[in-house]
Amino acid sequence: MKLSRAYKIISFLSMPLWLLAITYSVFLPLKLGTLWFAIGLVIYLLGLVMSISATIKFATTPINEPITKGAYRYSRHPLYTALVLIYLSVGIASASWIFLVVVIMWGVLLNISVADEERYCLEKYGPAYHEYMNGTPRWLGIPKAVKSE
Repeated sequence: MKLSRAYKIISFLSMPLWLLAITYSVFLPLKLGTLWFAIGLVIYLLGLVMSISATIKFATTPINEPITKGAYRYSRHPLYTALVLIYLSVGIASASWIFLVVVIMWGVLLNISVADEERYCLEKYGPAYHEYMNGTPRWLGIPKAVKSE
């Protein structure tokens, strides 16, 4: 996969941001017994279930086919989506605005970088991936019905 210059720059910027978020999250006290914690816990569980589902589909789908079932039916990037949800849940459960800003910045960089991955998948899987892209949201949503030609 040939990486674009933008992808390389974004990867260079997002990796330290992600490592900072992980390190900072270890020291964040959770706001146990508050509404913040309850909301964060629900979002965390959603992210965890999505991550497990996507990982299972990723591992069980033949390598020469695009993954289009399970969590991949509702998101073209469910592993990234799950990771962002999990980090957002930590920021919410700890009521840390700093952490939420870092996660949002990382999410924006991630959104820009997935274009190279999608271009690679289009090259590898061709029309099957194009059809999948037309019917499945990039991040999270209800799949659209796609007319076959």
